[in-house]
Amino acid sequence: MGASFEISYVFDYFVKLLPAINITLIIVASSIVIGLGVGFIVALPQLYNVPVLKRLSQIYLSFFRGTPILIQLFLFYYGLPEMLKLIAIDTAKVPALYFVILTYALHSGAFMAEMIRAAVGAVDRGQVEAAYAIGMTGPQAFIRIVLPQALATALPVFTNLVIANLKDTSLAFTLGIMELTGKSQTLAVMSRHFVETYISLAIIYFIISFVLEKLFRLLERRLQRKGLAAV
Repeated sequence: MGASFEISYVFDYFVKLLPAINITLIIVASSIVIGLGVGFIVALPQLYNVPVLKRLSQIYLSFFRGTPILIQLFLFYYGLPEMLKLIAIDTAKVPALYFVILTYALHSGAFMAEMIRAAVGAVDRGQVEAAYAIGMTGPQAFIRIVLPQALATALPVFTNLVIANLKDTSLAFTLGIMELTGKSQTLAVMSRHFVETYISLAIIYFIISFVLEKLFRLLERRLQRKGLAAV
């Protein structure tokens, strides 16, 4: 049984949880950056219809979008080291944080790939053909015509993916990572003030999500003012 509710613990635990934000943000930032790179690589076979690679990318997308991230965490943390042992690679000294970032990056990459494919596909093909007609090369047409419009189209989806990734990091504590949720579990077990701890945790997640959403909306408005929003 938990201890009786005391509002003072909410403020006390709010302060105690703040240092753990660093680990949470490291996981989010690292996995999003890596996930974007993975997403571009996976999206290319879909966009250019490369036969074998397109099929492989579809398998990747189906797995990471169709299985819970908690299962993916366990598979990579417990299963990947065993597979690497078969080729004489020992990962015993690799910090669990690296496996967490890898898992979240690959998980995010699947959703990033679909975001990129949809955003690029939304750009009017006639504009690209017009760019070729005036002498632009493929890379020039992509950078000057496709990328700005695709960026504006993808930004709202990207915002949702970042915030979803932030909330999903709450599962990293299952591997012993002392991010926000892991730290809150420790505080709750030690004090028995579970409700107060989770209220503080919810407030912190809400504040971070709110700030991220406002920052991305500000960026979206700036793009619109510059005339880069998709028509």
